[in-house]
Order: sequence, then structure tokens, then C-alpha cells
Amino acid sequence: MRAQKLTLAALALAAGLSLTACQGNADSNASSNVSKSSSSGGSSSSSSSSSSSSSSSGGNSGGTSASHSKSKTAGGRHAANSAPGSGGGKITTGNCKTANLAFGSSHGMGEGTLLVSLKNTGGDACSLKGFPGVDLRSQYASKPLSAKRSSLSAPVVTLKAGETTRFTLHYPPNNTGGSGVNITSMVVTPPNETHSKNMSVNLNFPVEEGADQKVTVDPVGTGKQ
Repeated sequence: MRAQKLTLAALALAAGLSLTACQGNADSNASSNVSKSSSSGGSSSSSSSSSSSSSSSGGNSGGTSASHSKSKTAGGRHAANSAPGSGGGKITTGNCKTANLAFGSSHGMGEGTLLVSLKNTGGDACSLKGFPGVDLRSQYASKPLSAKRSSLSAPVVTLKAGETTRFTLHYPPNNTGGSGVNITSMVVTPPNETHSKNMSVNLNFPVEEGADQKVTVDPVGTGKQ
């Protein structure tokens, strides 16, 4: 058993050098609120400026009145009605946030594959593109084993509210006849995100040289969906 612990610890130590950032769960995205505030202020200034210009024109012809009406619509009510938001069911194209995703996993048809599903639970559509970060944890090692990226190209995946996509994790199945090493936890970080999701898994790896090099992950949206 001591030899088994040392072997996996060495594998995890080597893989730990490429550990993805999955411990920043307390990060804040306050910058987006500042951007929205600035945008709202811009609409108000535009509407005020348009009204002032119209008043200085006085009782001009009907054409001037129509122009004023169009300006008011563009700078005021119309802009407010078209603002995106989950309350109005508008579609956005922003990156999917970890907080708005439901995670699940199931074993694939072949040995050594784990399918991880991502479901959009938010009110608006969002997009995913790229490789997720995947770190595997075991009771035998203090450091996680990070999955390497495969050679597949990453498509752009747009998820409407309630829709699901997935990615595939490839790992070496334990066919050695030995007890192997049990992987009990998996930390997943979606593409372009800093917040992670800790998932319980039940995987068994062989204790052999180069096993860590066989743990790879495909981009989100590839494979059979």
C-alpha cells in the first residue's frame, strides 16, 4: 500500500504543475455592474438633450415635430424596452456562468470515458466555447491530477434556458487486476470562468507509470450531444 501511495503522489505532483485555477470561488464580477450603470446614464443624457433641442425650435412645421417624436422614441421608451434581461426573456450572448449551470455526470458507452453535462438554469441564453478545467482528487494524494486538453477543436455552443450540452473526460481504466486508486472528487471549471463546481465521482485508475498522461478532456460541445 505504501508503494501505491507514493506512486500516485508522484503522478499527482507532476500533474499539479498544470493545475487550473479552481480555488477562486470568492471572486467578484463587480465590473459588469459599473458598465451597466454607465450605459444607463448615457441613455438619459441623450433623451434630455433631444427634448431641449425641440423646445428651442418653438412652433415650427409638422416635419420638425415628427423628427422630435422619433428622437424621443429612440432615446427614451424604445431603448428601455429593448434592454436585455431575464425578466423580459431576452436572449443574450454572454458567457455561461457557473452559478447558472447544473452539472451532472454519467459513464460513457466505452471504458475510460465520463460524460459531464452542463444545463443552463438561467433565464437567458448564454454561450460556451473552449476546454473546461478538470481536476481529479484522491485520498491517496494531497494534490489534484489535472486533465490535459485533447487535440479537438472547440465549437461555439449557445444554450437557451433549459438546454444542455456536455463534454467528455477520458481516463485509463484499471484492467490490471489490482485494487488501483479510487478517484472520489472532480472539480470542474467551465470555459472562461473562474468559479468551479465540486462533483462526486467514482473512478478507478491503475497505478502505473504514465497514467496521468492518459487523463484528457475534450472541449464543451464535442462528441455525441
